[in-house]
Amino acid sequence: MKLRILGSSSSGNGYILENDTEALIIEAGMRLSTVKKALGFNISKVVGCLVSHEHGDHAKYIQSYMEAGIDVFTSKEVFDSKETGINNFRGKKLTPEVTVPIGSFKVMAFEVSHDVRCFGFLIGHPETGSILFATDTFKLDYNFPGLSHVILEANYADDVVENNIMSGSLHPSMRMRLLETHMELETTKSIISQMDKSSIINIVLIHLSANNSDRNRFIREVQQVSGAQVFAAQKDMEIEFNKQPF
Repeated sequence: MKLRILGSSSSGNGYILENDTEALIIEAGMRLSTVKKALGFNISKVVGCLVSHEHGDHAKYIQSYMEAGIDVFTSKEVFDSKETGINNFRGKKLTPEVTVPIGSFKVMAFEVSHDVRCFGFLIGHPETGSILFATDTFKLDYNFPGLSHVILEANYADDVVENNIMSGSLHPSMRMRLLETHMELETTKSIISQMDKSSIINIVLIHLSANNSDRNRFIREVQQVSGAQVFAAQKDMEIEFNKQPF
């Protein structure tokens, strides 16, 4: 299994978990043409698409995905905001903390904290083990045991934000916006430090702010608290996402 990163920023988010026979898309913030190209134009292998919340950089293209025959799994609020989906048989409403099969994947949505209703996902597959996915939240109220891979937001560092405010490149009002909607580096580190890290192979930091983060620093500091292999998501990155060999 591979994780393909199509985009991980405010301009568009999209990720694909893919092996030779099936693919699960996470987020619908990238054009369908981009997804098709990443899959070698074999979208028949797509078993579904998970969408965390209604904001355009995560959900803009759900209609075109459904029109292409892809089942989209998300909250009722996402479908309502796009005025689509729930009356389309390709629109599948998720219930938090209920596990659903999607192809060979098993997915459980859970609530996270954003300025609109937002889901994180616990994703299981025989090839990968358990995967945690959480973005666009300022905290995480769950601690899942036995994770093999973690895909977690690290949007900004508070000291970088402060420097940007002092220099005049960031309006002071943005600090509160960030505090209430996105995950700060120290929060990311704290969440990871409290995990059972004995089985974690990969940690992928996602949705890094273009101006309020530091890619190399974020990787270094998360490695220090995790001991795992750490990546900062970039467009077109591919990461092996198999289970740890015994």
